[in-house]
Amino acid sequence: CSATANKPVLTLYTKKPCPLCDEAKEVLEPYKRRFILQEVDITLPENSAWNDKYKYDIPVFHLNGKFLMKHRVDIQKFEDQLTKLELQN
Repeated sequence: CSATANKPVLTLYTKKPCPLCDEAKEVLEPYKRRFILQEVDITLPENSAWNDKYKYDIPVFHLNGKFLMKHRVDIQKFEDQLTKLELQN
């Protein structure tokens, strides 16, 4: 459906286990209809560049390919950026 095509993509850089990542996903739960969540496991061999960059910082979030936040969800920042992207569509 075309609605999904215009949804912003929120990329979560994570690894198992990651209690902070689980917590972050819970915080984002009320917004989940407004974006597509894509999880990247930084421990996989093909993601070693992300592992080098973020191994001490997960969870890390990128919104539509741009760095957004790390460690904890900044809900105000997330909402502002999400709304801005929605208005562009």
